Amino acid sequence: MTRETPTPDGRTAADTAVETIQREMTAFARRARASAGRMHPELSLVSYTLLGHLEERGGCRATDLAVHYALDKSTVSRQVAALERAGLVERRLDPEDHRVQVLHLTDAGRRILAQVTESRRTAFRERLADWPEEDLVRFAAYLERYNAWPEGASGQG
Repeated sequence: MTRETPTPDGRTAADTAVETIQREMTAFARRARASAGRMHPELSLVSYTLLGHLEERGGCRATDLAVHYALDKSTVSRQVAALERAGLVERRLDPEDHRVQVLHLTDAGRRILAQVTESRRTAFRERLADWPEEDLVRFAAYLERYNAWPEGASGQG
């Protein structure tokens, strides 16, 4: 069936596929949020994501986090404050501009991020253990392609 061929209910196979993708990605996100709490009770999925970004970038400003994740500054501020209270991040003056504070992982933040990352990696490996290698490679490529969509191109998803 091609993209243009409607089914008896008037929808195309592509319409049905897009609805399935949306439903399954929502289930994936819900499962990811739930499992984040089980992996480390004090580390929400958002917190884990922020810590990962700070590690990847070697530190950044809170406003950079807000822009990167398309989050409200107040949301990022609350998350960062909680991470600071937990001793997982610290603020340092930017050596090039002392008016700017840059967030960095603390040693404790690095340790917890490494633990949660390994737990998540193990969970993914278990869930995908019986997938053929070519399916894994194809799935990874599809996810990269999907996530390569330009930020703000459609305003959603």
